Amino acid sequence: MNNAKIWLVVKPGVGIPLLLAAVAITSLLVHVGIVLNTEWYANYASGLPMSGN
Repeated sequence: MNNAKIWLVVKPGVGIPLLLAAVAITSLLVHVGIVLNTEWYANYASGLPMSGN
């Protein structure tokens, strides 16, 4: 493992929850961005047919 020495600086009890929180926040931001910036997603989520643009 190339990054094994990181755990000598950051304790796993702190680093792992921070990593998981960062992944969760990034995923949430991507999903919010998709919902807010697409016209077809609301129809898709409600089960309506998507417009054929």
